[in-house]
Amino acid sequence: MARVSRETRAIRPAAKARRSVKAVAERPAARRRRASGDTPYHHGDLHEALLQAAERVLERDGIAGLTLRAVAREAGVSHAAPTHHFGDLTGLLSELAAIGFRMFNTAMIAARASEAHPLMKAMANAKAYVAYAQAHPGMYSLMFRNERLDMTRPSLHEAASASFEGLANSVGVGGSQRLTGEALETLSLDQAAAIARSWSLVHGFTMLLLDGRLKDILHRLPEGTGPDQLLEAMLRSTVARSPGS
Repeated sequence: MARVSRETRAIRPAAKARRSVKAVAERPAARRRRASGDTPYHHGDLHEALLQAAERVLERDGIAGLTLRAVAREAGVSHAAPTHHFGDLTGLLSELAAIGFRMFNTAMIAARASEAHPLMKAMANAKAYVAYAQAHPGMYSLMFRNERLDMTRPSLHEAASASFEGLANSVGVGGSQRLTGEALETLSLDQAAAIARSWSLVHGFTMLLLDGRLKDILHRLPEGTGPDQLLEAMLRSTVARSPGS
């Protein structure tokens, strides 16, 4: 057997140690990506990937389970990555809520566009409101948890304001004229009451539905009568007319 030089014997332990350090440092998700042939995130993709991972964690584990480390694990990246992109948990939650408000508003705009009569537009808007919350309960809960959000963050402020504008106009507070921008900054008492009345009704109904508190009422209704029919009956009995009409 060939004799191994003293220098070779010295190099082998060092090389083995480097391989061990690499194996420990490499995250499981990275090993899975390499084994499956997936490529790492390209530059610029990680921000979006982290938000998608955050939404998955939110819908699966709720707000309590949504931490920076949980999001990093879900995305398969280092635990420092979310901090680098969002600063802190409030930053991440605020950006996620902004996405929620944009999706929420898009759904209601489409619902209103499907109807021509003002009353039917308001009903379609309310049904879209509830439907979004049912489809995305975690996101919906986050959107209205102001103590966890930075409402001054431009993306969130813009998205939430657009949602409020849609709500205000869906109940006809501006009559035949759509209220936008500065016109929404100063409301009459009657206009504010119309918005608050409509919002309270739909939001309260939504929360009771999500919490399972309407099951007893729904169980007592005629067969085939569901949440949509109950909501529509409520809206018809309390529909808010435009102030002054």
